[in-house]
Amino acid sequence: MIHEPRSGVRLPGIRLSGGLGPLGRRLFAAFAVVALASVALLTAAALVGTDRGLSSAHQADRERTATRAAAVTADAYRRAGGWSTADLSRARSVATGAGAVLTVRDADDEMAPKDSDPGPEGEHGMSGSGHGQHGRGPGAGPVASAPVVVDGRTVGSVRLVFSAGSWSAGRSVAWGWIATAAAGALALALAVSWFVTRRLTAPVVRVASTARALATGDRGARARIDAPGELGDLTRAFDSMADDVDHAEQARHRLAADVAHELRTPLASLQAGLEELRDGYADPSAGRLASLHDQALRLGRIVGDLGELAEAESARLSLRPAELDLTALAEAAVAEREAELRTAGLTVRTLPGPAPLPVRADADRLHQALGNLLSNAARHCRPGDTVTVTTSATPAEAVVEVADTGPGIPADELPHVFDRLWRGASAGAGGGSGIGLAVVKELVTAHGGTVTAGSGPSGGTRMTLRLPRATPYGAGPVPGSGPHVTSRANTPGGI
Repeated sequence: MIHEPRSGVRLPGIRLSGGLGPLGRRLFAAFAVVALASVALLTAAALVGTDRGLSSAHQADRERTATRAAAVTADAYRRAGGWSTADLSRARSVATGAGAVLTVRDADDEMAPKDSDPGPEGEHGMSGSGHGQHGRGPGAGPVASAPVVVDGRTVGSVRLVFSAGSWSAGRSVAWGWIATAAAGALALALAVSWFVTRRLTAPVVRVASTARALATGDRGARARIDAPGELGDLTRAFDSMADDVDHAEQARHRLAADVAHELRTPLASLQAGLEELRDGYADPSAGRLASLHDQALRLGRIVGDLGELAEAESARLSLRPAELDLTALAEAAVAEREAELRTAGLTVRTLPGPAPLPVRADADRLHQALGNLLSNAARHCRPGDTVTVTTSATPAEAVVEVADTGPGIPADELPHVFDRLWRGASAGAGGGSGIGLAVVKELVTAHGGTVTAGSGPSGGTRMTLRLPRATPYGAGPVPGSGPHVTSRANTPGGI
């Protein structure tokens, strides 16, 4: 079944009824040729087979009649003791009942009895001998003959000439039924060909028209066809692709708007400060220049964060997965960010779980995600708070938890902490760009894992990262646990 688009918009070039398109006409012509050839071949075979079957049946009947007439003639010969006084009336009755003309000949192939009227067939000199022989003479129908045997001796033969109409009548009836059946079969084959052609071409026409509509800018155009088999898979895949394109387009527009929004404030502040310096309204003091420098740094940080986020969201993020120890990786991330955390006045604790804790991941990207979580804690916790990094395992997952004793996140803000460019109401000017946690989500999702945020009623934030566990590996150096994991761990983040 083929449905109209739910939006109610009629796509250009789509016709669900009426004539067929070029592809449909070609398919229908191919089906029609196959149907015509098949019906013609079967009709010819039926006609030939029926004709031969009827001929064989009629000839068998004629031979039985000739045999019966020969038996009656032999009885008449036996009663009369010869041909001269033989009474052949019964034999002629048998022939007449079968619609045939009887001719009797003696052993010398002379008309028997001598004074009998051979009838019109005899005038033509038609004769036959031997059981089962038959033929046709000029103006005559099928012929059947049989020997007249008396006491084991052949004394003559009978010959029956049947009417031609008796043979052709049955054939005419059979051929009429065959012709009617052939016409019906051809009509049915053409109707089925038309239906199948419509079913095959309508989804293709709809998808092609939808593609043209999308190309002209109608992002809401969808095929939405419930077709069987591969055609249904094709249309559903096409609609899914169109949805992905639409989502990517919306994401691009949102990103452009978000970038403009985020860059507007620091750019305006930087521009105003520079204009004041240029026009002499402010002195180029160290404090003023430091403020302008901070705005420039903020711009650079926002641009860098947006670049990372755009790379992750557009699926251009190239992962190089390898088997690594998540416990060692978490300890390396804490060691790298420990100076930043202590500078913020925080106490850092690690509670390592099982070692090794194998996962299959890109060490640099996972290190970046953990670093963003730690930087987020350093930015939002108060001096004297504690940050605890815990690794643990379940039968199917490896878990890293970054918990702090900071002010926590309000319950109504928890669902939004991983949204792009979102900052909580309590975030001040130093609250970050709102991109760091969005990058964490994209990186973890790319590894097939999940990341969640939680906060207790008395404060504190708990970020939980879960990854699928890998098969434990043997002894040796732990991939990703050395200094090389810090190559991409410099992206700050925040909520």
